[in-house]
Amino acid sequence: MGQSNFDKALTPELRAQAKPAVKDEYTFDFLELAEEHGELELERALIGKIEYFRRAMGGMFAFMGSQYRLEVDGDEYFIDLLLFHRRLKALVAIKLKIGKFMPEFVGKMQFYLTALDRQVWQEDVNPSIGIILCKDKNRTVVEYALHDTGKPIGVATYEITRTLPKELHGQLPTPQEIARLLEGIEGKE
Repeated sequence: MGQSNFDKALTPELRAQAKPAVKDEYTFDFLELAEEHGELELERALIGKIEYFRRAMGGMFAFMGSQYRLEVDGDEYFIDLLLFHRRLKALVAIKLKIGKFMPEFVGKMQFYLTALDRQVWQEDVNPSIGIILCKDKNRTVVEYALHDTGKPIGVATYEITRTLPKELHGQLPTPQEIARLLEGIEGKE
């Protein structure tokens, strides 16, 4: 179960549905990204494989847009990814961060959720939910950052590929060795 403030920020009915929607960690092994990548590269890769991304997120999401534009008193703000959770009937704003979770991410997400609820919200949907998706997090820092937050926000980490267990390091061929082996096979045909 993901780290969130849903116990305080959501009604019991919504909480029961929202908690399973936010995992503690997501694996995006369908992305073809190097371990070192930028936020824009991550966003573009996720959009390019949106069906895989929706499945990794639990399958109940509809894609609403990327760099979703909000205007507040003449200033523009952009939400990295905006989804709609069909069962929760709520907009879900996703902030992508390639580094470690920082407490200030919560303030920005609260701002996005307030703007969505005031400008995009419709009577037949529930208040917006935020997910901050980062490469790493300290659980205590997340707990403190979410403690007095009134908007429903979850914080999760992601990884591009599962790490190879230490006992298997050195036992599998390198990409260069695989390429040489494939060249040998192609030459025999």
